[in-house]
Amino acid sequence: MSKRIAIVEDEQAIRENYAAAFRREGYDVDLFEARQPALDAFSARLPDLVVIDINLKDEIEGGFELCRALRSLSNDIPIIFLTARDSEFDAVSGLRLGADDYLTKDISLPHLMARIAALFRRLDAMQKPQGEENRLRRGDLELDIDRMTVRWKNEPVGLTLTEFWMVHALARYPGHVKNRQQLMDAAQAVLDDNTITSHIKRIRRKFNALDADFDSVETVYGMGYRWLSN
Repeated sequence: MSKRIAIVEDEQAIRENYAAAFRREGYDVDLFEARQPALDAFSARLPDLVVIDINLKDEIEGGFELCRALRSLSNDIPIIFLTARDSEFDAVSGLRLGADDYLTKDISLPHLMARIAALFRRLDAMQKPQGEENRLRRGDLELDIDRMTVRWKNEPVGLTLTEFWMVHALARYPGHVKNRQQLMDAAQAVLDDNTITSHIKRIRRKFNALDADFDSVETVYGMGYRWLSN
């Protein structure tokens, strides 16, 4: 069955251009020009991936609001911001809301397709663990690879796909430093340094919200990150 991508973009020409490119790759496409119609449709049926602009009609930050609402519907649906807004503040804001990627509209179509294909590979990995133990336990941490769930001290931690695979990569080999390229490979994504840093900060915040003393993700300056066993 073909994967279904939803595009939420208020400029018709841009919306149709991306839709045509996705259809050429074999994807089914749903198109929306504003936040509320998209949210109404998603409440009835979630697509497999969502591409969102930030400015939607008369809502300057409608895309951010839509991302927040989507994350309340699903922790693991892949969300990509595709926008003309290229400030670091906007990118960090989008990632903090739970987006898996933040891209600007000057990205080439082949590069965009590669990022989308990487997110879908992670969905497939979620459904078909590749010969690994289905559960990973490290002290207070428990990862269920079949269900893509994470628990800390028996409490659920709501991680996105990108965050899940980063935690998995770190916790699988406690004490081993994972550099940024290794984290990208684990997440099957192409992310720049700032994006990886933002994901790590989000991961820490989510664990800290459950446990103020959480300190298992250590930054090894100039090298990367590692998981400290507790």
